[in-house]
Amino acid sequence: MAESKTSFESARRWVVDHKLRTVGCLWLSGITGSIAYNWSRPTMKTSVRLIHARLHAQALTLAALVGAAAVEYFDHKNSPTEDDTYAKFTPSNSSHKN
Repeated sequence: MAESKTSFESARRWVVDHKLRTVGCLWLSGITGSIAYNWSRPTMKTSVRLIHARLHAQALTLAALVGAAAVEYFDHKNSPTEDDTYAKFTPSNSSHKN
């Protein structure tokens, strides 16, 4: 049980660190799966198959973006130290010259 928690935590940490890559991979897998599903239906025209694949992938992408926003929100809400979150983006000395 402890092993599954650590693998879940490592997966969650990877998603937090690579949000756009996760959304892009979900979009690619969504459009690939939708094209594969629609291609098995011989009564549809090719243009309709591609339109349906794009719409399915777009819905999956929106769901992934909402999920990424929820992960970001809960990550910041439950973070013990908010001061260190953006420390790597700020200069270390307070008196920098322009």
